[in-house]
Amino acid sequence: MPSKHARAEDLEPIERASRDELAALQLERMRWSLAHAYRNVPHYRRAFDAAGVAPGDLRSLADLARFPLTAKADLRANYPFGMFAVPRPQVVRIHASSGTTGKPTVVGYTAKDVDTWATVMARSIRAAGGRPGDIVHVAYGYGLFTGGLGAHYGAEKLGCTVIPMSGGQTEKQVQIIFDFEPRIIMVTPSYMLAIAEEMERQGHDPRSSPLEIGIFGAEPWTPAMREAIETKLSIDAIDIYGLSEVIGPGVGQECIETKDGLTIWEDHFYPEVIDPESGRVLPDGEKGELVFTSLTKEAMPVIRYRTRDLTRLLPPTARPMRRIEKITGRSDDMMIIRGVNVFPTQVEELILKQRELVPHYQIEITRPQHLDEMTVLVERAPDAGSVDGERAGSALAHMIKSLIGVSADVRVVAPGGIERSLGKARRVVDKRPKG
Repeated sequence: MPSKHARAEDLEPIERASRDELAALQLERMRWSLAHAYRNVPHYRRAFDAAGVAPGDLRSLADLARFPLTAKADLRANYPFGMFAVPRPQVVRIHASSGTTGKPTVVGYTAKDVDTWATVMARSIRAAGGRPGDIVHVAYGYGLFTGGLGAHYGAEKLGCTVIPMSGGQTEKQVQIIFDFEPRIIMVTPSYMLAIAEEMERQGHDPRSSPLEIGIFGAEPWTPAMREAIETKLSIDAIDIYGLSEVIGPGVGQECIETKDGLTIWEDHFYPEVIDPESGRVLPDGEKGELVFTSLTKEAMPVIRYRTRDLTRLLPPTARPMRRIEKITGRSDDMMIIRGVNVFPTQVEELILKQRELVPHYQIEITRPQHLDEMTVLVERAPDAGSVDGERAGSALAHMIKSLIGVSADVRVVAPGGIERSLGKARRVVDKRPKG
């Protein structure tokens, strides 16, 4: 069995560098990225000019705070190719977000960008405990979504054998896992639970599968969810972070030897945390909205891009780069129910405290008259009777009221009653009238 911990000689030189060496590299690359964006992207030229700053004003990393923030709306306003910084024929790959709230956000890559992406993904898989020669089962979706191809290219670059399974065909997922014996699976945590359920349906004990490591991302998940997955499958559940606009998966990765938050690959992506209301940069350790500036992207640099992910920056541990705390919510995931801020992951944590319930759930928001109402649909565990499930549902409603501060109608449904996601789980269904 390969060692889970990376040997020092296996790490890239930058993974062994001092903070001073890293900062010097960041400053050099940041100056290039600002100049590249200003020179080649009309949006950035207008935004910098309006803010009264120019690339030459960056004399230290702290000077980045003087530059304007970029939001998803800016990318949509320049749909489809207006944010590209190279001639379109130099773009060898195009990805796009799902576009569930409007036009998709389009991302372009030069050949060098694709190689950079593969490099940080290979680094991420190695940090999660992957080694050359491992078989990696990729159950992230392929296509315009960056998950599948990002994982695929990174695993190949590390020297692994890739099973490009994609999402769906859950019965076949199980067959392939037991027949091909991959050591690593890369998938959303919610779909991992669906695969584990299918293993049990087929008569397999999920703990007997050949999987040893799961690299999970693309949706917020809680420490309680990690514990549930690790217990059910007897694997190490490791967090990965990324977003299409910055490059895709591989922006940050939890290291298996510490499991203490996500190390940001700061030689390629410079992180800041801001107050989401004022835009003020917060000191390391304070919670706010995560912002990224790309340092090496050619086709589509991003300058101070607002991710909407809520976290805080933490000091380095396993690598010289800073970490972010596990992301369990987004500012745009937040529901405001009768004046109370509610995140889906808060509800998930409480569900996981009830042995009779499983974390397959949906939150419905309605406004039948003048006030918002919240309904939580959650499945009872397969070994729990309907009476036990109803009792657990009542306990869940009580905890939501006392710990989150909002009343909720909890409806416990039979096992399999919540539609399974083949990718990102749809946790919130907002049925309130628009406008």
